[in-house]
Amino acid sequence: MLLLLLPSPTTADKSLRDWTKPIVLDRSGGFEIGGTVIHSPNNTNQTLSCDHGYMEYFIPWTPRQTSLVMWHSSSTQVFQNRWDGGQGYKDMFLRKDYPVYLWDGPRVGRANWACVPILYTPAYRDQGNFAAWNFGPSYKNWWPDVQFPAKDEYAWEQATSARYDEFDTYENVLLHAHAAAVAADSGKLGDSIVYLTNSAGGFRAQMTAIRSNTTNIKGMVTYESIGYVFPDNVNVAQDSKGGFGPIVVPVEEFKKLAKLKAIQFVWGDHRAPDNFYVLQSKRCAELINMYGGNARVLMLGDDAGLKGSTHIAFADMDNAKVGALLDEFLAENDLDGYAGDWWPFW
Repeated sequence: MLLLLLPSPTTADKSLRDWTKPIVLDRSGGFEIGGTVIHSPNNTNQTLSCDHGYMEYFIPWTPRQTSLVMWHSSSTQVFQNRWDGGQGYKDMFLRKDYPVYLWDGPRVGRANWACVPILYTPAYRDQGNFAAWNFGPSYKNWWPDVQFPAKDEYAWEQATSARYDEFDTYENVLLHAHAAAVAADSGKLGDSIVYLTNSAGGFRAQMTAIRSNTTNIKGMVTYESIGYVFPDNVNVAQDSKGGFGPIVVPVEEFKKLAKLKAIQFVWGDHRAPDNFYVLQSKRCAELINMYGGNARVLMLGDDAGLKGSTHIAFADMDNAKVGALLDEFLAENDLDGYAGDWWPFW
């Protein structure tokens, strides 16, 4: 009998191999979920299926047990590519054998059938997007260390074009949370779900965990979440008009966030310590932990040494480093195991 001993790969070797190894899928596809059916006021025999969400999925040949649901309130495109068109989070984590789901909430993107009249009015947001996404303090005034290909005009055009109206209203936050909770509870995403969110998607994911009636949601990593949930036993006033919170819920519902394995609120660089939403994330994490949860605020600059991160750090030019931090998060919280009895050779 010949026993062949192979040297164990270093962490760096394994990380490089994971980011570049071929993607082998068992299946891919999509489905609508949630929503309702309304009847025409003029003819009750005529109906419209509306206010559902749309889920696109990619299942690796040898999947891990945890499904990564990638959720941006405005466009799934940010998860598909890096700013320069390079590899995005979708492919990066498919290479690591995680089932990946791309979510369009009700009335957004591929789920745009609404049950109510919708009026779209151009908002002329191109210049405003620049500062809002933390590319620099003002339009085309780039941060010197920004992780965006600042000299690539096509990259900027792609970034600001890859959007759709996200309808940032209180009503739509609740609508999205309800549809996403239906999806989470359905079992179609498995029984170990981690949300990867950006911007207002993080707010909606928090409400989804509260609305869910199962334990299928295990964690979330929110990249610059705009909006937070708070319990009703602290001095926080609810904003029931806009779509950026805060939302106040009964304390027993808030405790659902403390039952998740882990929550990470991630912030990029060039964020002032007194930033309104950074302070909210710290307070929210503090309250979750007070009830026995596991929530942490991660500042990519101060805590991880990643400089120039934008509002959408997972699409930045150093997204492999940002992804490595997510890799660590999943491993540290026992969310990186493989489904069934299968385990990779390496």
